[in-house]
Amino acid sequence: MNAFGNTAPIELATQSILLLQDTKAVSLALAARLNTRFNIEIVHCASMQEAKEAVDKRRFDCAISGLQLRDAQSDQILSFFEQSCLPVVIFTATHDPRAADHYAEMKLIDYIVKEDAGSLNRVVTAAMRVLGNRDYGVLIVDDSQVARIELSLFLKRHNFRVFEAKSGREALNTLAREQIDLVLTDYHMPDMDGYELTRTVTAERCNGEFRVIGISASTDRRISARFLKAGASDFIYRPFVAEELQCRINNNIATLHQIRRLKTMAERDVLTGLSNRRHFFELAERYSQNMDLHDGRDCVVMLDVDHFKKVNDTYGHDAGDKVLQAIARVLSQSCANTPHSVGRLGGEEFALYLRGCDEKDAIAFCERLREFVAMTVIESSDHMIQVTASFGVAPVYPSESFSNHLNAADQLLYIAKKSGRNRVFGESSLKQ
Repeated sequence: MNAFGNTAPIELATQSILLLQDTKAVSLALAARLNTRFNIEIVHCASMQEAKEAVDKRRFDCAISGLQLRDAQSDQILSFFEQSCLPVVIFTATHDPRAADHYAEMKLIDYIVKEDAGSLNRVVTAAMRVLGNRDYGVLIVDDSQVARIELSLFLKRHNFRVFEAKSGREALNTLAREQIDLVLTDYHMPDMDGYELTRTVTAERCNGEFRVIGISASTDRRISARFLKAGASDFIYRPFVAEELQCRINNNIATLHQIRRLKTMAERDVLTGLSNRRHFFELAERYSQNMDLHDGRDCVVMLDVDHFKKVNDTYGHDAGDKVLQAIARVLSQSCANTPHSVGRLGGEEFALYLRGCDEKDAIAFCERLREFVAMTVIESSDHMIQVTASFGVAPVYPSESFSNHLNAADQLLYIAKKSGRNRVFGESSLKQ
């Protein structure tokens, strides 16, 4: 099946952790905790030589390492990770001054001493945080190149996507062009100071999806209050204490992560991962009010899995869930890299909002979808299940409400099912 109709599950990219420990008990304990996470590959090395060979052969997302190996000591281990630019969490039995200095110089992700039973969990949390940081874009705004380089090296070591701007105006251009989640902005800049930049961007963007940390080397302690009143979520004075800087960034990213998680729970159907009914309606309402962006050519589609009750009755509800998930994959992958949206309205009913498609194009698109659904084979226990789907396609008219369009698509879907199922029915079909 071609790329348009590929029904294989969407695979998340596998991330890898280099585990450099010569104590077997510690390695097993860490691996056991990390193995509970999906899409993480752990490569264990017991010596520096093994670690060097592993790093030469492949790329790792981060490392967890001790400071005592049979063929290397603290300085050699720290130098190795510094030269390889590999984010590393140090997990050691005793406090090591050299490692503590590295941490203070922002050259380590974290430095954790084996103090109690909870230390293993802290190591795993630190490593997972690094793996998750690649999903976040951070913009550094500072007219000092030295300051930008210092922060950039720190953030890249923590696996963030990093952008730089040397002025407030340049920062606004970057924000308009790139996906930025966190801004670190200095106060004193020539064209637009950090306070004004903060006030501008927080007025335009929802604070729940975007964070600003103000920075200043000034001795004026009132600057922090100005930043916070302007909408910044945090503030820090220079010179940085590495651990404080890390904690403030981590706290802001953790807040964004939680907001994303809550938003996903509110907007997504639990079973299929598609937009739920409420979120799909919100998107479709917004799109239908801005049809001029697509030359006034949009269509709404309702589709229904044929004889779905029979699937549940014959094979059980678990099999029915697998069928719905397979259909959702066909729909979501077919709409990937397009302006279209897809949602599950409930039960075996799905809907699509096709942007920039007149009825003829929409029917052709749905015909391909219908074929791909019919070709999909769902494995459940000892059974191979195949299903079909029926489609109703209704053009969107600017003068009517979205609910009217959805009702029209629903009526056309009803006709498609009455006409024999496994077919696409549009307004033009009524004239044939």
